[in-house]
Amino acid sequence: EFLGMKGLRGQLGRQVADQMWQVGKRQASRAFSLYANIDILRPYFDVEPVQVRARLLESMIPVKMINFPQKIAGELYGPLMLVFTLVAILLHGMKTSDTIIREGTLMGTAIGTCFGYWLGVSSFMYFLAYLCNAQITMVQMLSLLGYGLFGHCITLFVTYNIHFHSLFYIFWLVIGGLSTLRMVAVLVSRTVGHTQRLILCGTLAALHMLFLLYLHFAYHKVVEGILDTLEGPNMPPFQRVARDIPVVSNAVLNTTAKAIALTL
Repeated sequence: EFLGMKGLRGQLGRQVADQMWQVGKRQASRAFSLYANIDILRPYFDVEPVQVRARLLESMIPVKMINFPQKIAGELYGPLMLVFTLVAILLHGMKTSDTIIREGTLMGTAIGTCFGYWLGVSSFMYFLAYLCNAQITMVQMLSLLGYGLFGHCITLFVTYNIHFHSLFYIFWLVIGGLSTLRMVAVLVSRTVGHTQRLILCGTLAALHMLFLLYLHFAYHKVVEGILDTLEGPNMPPFQRVARDIPVVSNAVLNTTAKAIALTL
């Protein structure tokens, strides 16, 4: 009977050890698969700062040779940083404008707007490029449109700090136009057929230039409308409230004042 109980305990111990081994094996396989997935994305972010700086400058210079396909950087580090920069500029613009910032988060709206434009328009343009037989991949489209936001960042950063509509229109035509022409020229070099080029490039140019107009004129009003909807129109602005002075401090001040009055 004692030997039977000992054997039963040993069998239970082996079962527990097997279960622990299976659990550890599953966790290790999950960690390995996660590392493998991250390793797949590594080539798209493996870029030197000098290359990013050169590509930022190239995004403002339209190419002249459109007879052969122009090279597009297949990396996402620069575009991702530009999208985050655009988010920061939008938040800065909300603070420098006359918009009343109520209690609530504005970062979620800015992130949703910028990433929604970048991912949504890139996906739509890639689908349109597929229909027009353009030689471009999804990663190249993300990179091309992401670097195209460099002109938007410059225009909005300057015009948010210098509030002149005439200055904005100049930057909109010059800076925004140069970045748009760069993307249009690259797409023209990778598309065959005049009708396909007109459809693809006209759609991209219209979306890109109109998005800059939206960010300058309508974004703040849309955010104010969202805040009014979520918090109510009569919600008071968010203010910093001074801390209450403890009762002990009041007592000490009263005693000190009385002592000074008696000495006088």
